Amino acid sequence: MEALTLLELIPDEQLIGHLFSHFYVNDELIKFRSITAMGELGLRLATKQMEKARILMRRIMWNLNDESGGIGWGSPEAMGQILCKSPELAMEFKSILFSYLDPKGNFIEHHALQRGVLWGIGTYLKAEPHKLNDTIKGLIFSHLHSFDPIKRGYAIRALINAGSFNSSIVPEHILTDSEQIDVFNGWNFVTTPICDIAHASDVKKVIA
Repeated sequence: MEALTLLELIPDEQLIGHLFSHFYVNDELIKFRSITAMGELGLRLATKQMEKARILMRRIMWNLNDESGGIGWGSPEAMGQILCKSPELAMEFKSILFSYLDPKGNFIEHHALQRGVLWGIGTYLKAEPHKLNDTIKGLIFSHLHSFDPIKRGYAIRALINAGSFNSSIVPEHILTDSEQIDVFNGWNFVTTPICDIAHASDVKKVIA
C-alpha cells in the first residue's frame, strides 16, 4: 500500500516514536494501521540490524509490564504483526507472546488487552500455524465461551489461522452467534457476524 511505502522514507527511530503514539489514539483504524506499519518496521530493522529489532521487541514487552506504569495498548497486536513478518524474531519471542495468554506464564489480566493478545497470536499463527501447541490451543479454545464477542471472534480467527478450527467440535453457540464485530482486514475494518467468520469457506477474504 502506498502509505506503507511512504513510511520507508522516515528514519527508523523517528518512525518508532510516531507509531507507538498512534497505539493510544481513540480511532481504532489509525491504531490498527499503525500496528500494521510497526510490523513492516520490525521486519525492516531485523533485515538491517537484528539487535535494533530486538530492542524494539523489548520496548513492546516493557509496555506490557506492570512496572512500566502504563497500559500497553496495541502492543500485543504489534508483537504478533512483527513476529509474523520475521521468522528470526519469532524464534526468540513467540513463547513470550504465547505466555501472555497463559495463567501459568505472563498472563495479562486486563480485559481489553486480552483481546489484543488473541489478535496478536492469531496474526502470528497465520504465518506459522504449525507453532500452535496444545496448551495455547486449549487456552484459545476457552475464549469461544467468553462473554465478550470480540474475544470470541478473535479466538475463532486465531484457530482458523492455525488450521485448528473445526466446526464439528466447537461450541454449538459459535455457529449461530449473530453478534457482529469489526475485524481488521489489513487496512480497513469489516463488520462481520461471528457465525459468518466461523462458517466462512474462504477465510482469508474475511480475516487477515
